[in-house]
Amino acid sequence: MAILSDQHMHSTYSGDAKDTMETMILSAIDKGLTHISFTEHMDFGYPYLKGEEGMFDLNTDAYLYELLTMRAKYQDKIRITFGVELGLDLAEVRNNAIYAKSHEFDLIIASIHTVDKVDPYYPQYFEGKTEEEAYGLYFTRMYENLLKFENFDILGHIDYIVRYGPNKDENYRYEVYKDTIDKILKYLIEHEKGLEINTAGLRRGLKQVHPYLDVLKKYKELGGEIVTVGSDAHNRDDIAKGFDKAEEALKECGFKYYSIIENRIAEYKKLA
Repeated sequence: MAILSDQHMHSTYSGDAKDTMETMILSAIDKGLTHISFTEHMDFGYPYLKGEEGMFDLNTDAYLYELLTMRAKYQDKIRITFGVELGLDLAEVRNNAIYAKSHEFDLIIASIHTVDKVDPYYPQYFEGKTEEEAYGLYFTRMYENLLKFENFDILGHIDYIVRYGPNKDENYRYEVYKDTIDKILKYLIEHEKGLEINTAGLRRGLKQVHPYLDVLKKYKELGGEIVTVGSDAHNRDDIAKGFDKAEEALKECGFKYYSIIENRIAEYKKLA
């Protein structure tokens, strides 16, 4: 396996994850990884359902303390970096701006988990909309969020929404949303931000990684170079899962390198 860094993973500091930080680290070592980044969830103003309250409210100080402890313990076996997956929301721009400056993160992944305070994970997001309208609104809100908030390094799972659509990716085509997606890609390149290959969609029955190949090819065509690879693992078994497909996607789109982000700076690793 050419890709030896998992740049998107969650431990029990994220409310929807199943395994402890040390369990995740030991699994990553066993799988031969040389570098991992924990990117625990922080989603201000998330619209919790009853019983879920606080699931994505990260105790950052406790998280950082354990990460530093684990980093020292396993320093001879693996590089461990301090990241966060920050949920962008037009109503939470100020909270996100303050939070992003509150700690010296190695990596900030910006992700869109809600649209107008509704998570597409839940069927109610799609009620009263055609699938095309639902997907189109998602990409529009993503672009609007990027115009309001730029203190991040990587845009996470750009087509996350297709995981949960009524027909998933059966009818999803880049060409349908090209105008908005191209604006997003141009923004990333102009602001020296990266794009994530996220393999979690494969585990949810999608045909390709996030982003779909046409999107990744367009990013390369426009001059994009910074691409991280993350499993979005929420348990030890999913770490680095689908990285063979990520490698294939990178090579098919003409990339010769993937990226690791540390101290908010991209480091390039050559693909075999």
